[in-house]
Amino acid sequence: MSHHLFLLSPSDTPLYSLTHHSTKPVPSVTSPLAANLPTWSTSAFAGTLTALSGASSATQHTTGGAVRVGGGQDRHVIQMIANAGLDVIEDVQRKETTMYLKSVDKFNEWTVSAFITPGNMKFVLLHEAKNDEGIRVFFMEVWELYVKTMVNPFHTAHTVIRSSVFDSRVRASARKHL
Repeated sequence: MSHHLFLLSPSDTPLYSLTHHSTKPVPSVTSPLAANLPTWSTSAFAGTLTALSGASSATQHTTGGAVRVGGGQDRHVIQMIANAGLDVIEDVQRKETTMYLKSVDKFNEWTVSAFITPGNMKFVLLHEAKNDEGIRVFFMEVWELYVKTMVNPFHTAHTVIRSSVFDSRVRASARKHL
């Protein structure tokens, strides 16, 4: 099971991203899109079809054997889902006064959860399984790490975060809570 975290500035500029693969087992998912299409049309686009359907893995059989493709991990599809969720996040943000917005959008098997800081930074997490309390605690820890990074005199606000300490601590929090 994987999680994709994006930290976005108030102008929606990406400042940090993380892909975390959890050790928890992933439930098998069949591709509902492929069921309605002829087999000749799904073989050429198996990776993209699998990623769009949200399936956790797919195997494409070739003359040389089975090759794993797609797996819902295609970076461009993940970014598309996160970007599509920004409009929903802004709509929910207008209605809610809380920082943790929980699950705001869903695209097949991917759920988009969001956390908005008082400075309008958006933390967006794409995940496959429901874990509201773990995600809330993870967001709180990432926010604390973000604030500590912002008070560093050598870091400029709303610029890409390249700190290896920040990255390692976010990864440790992800392993702990996700």
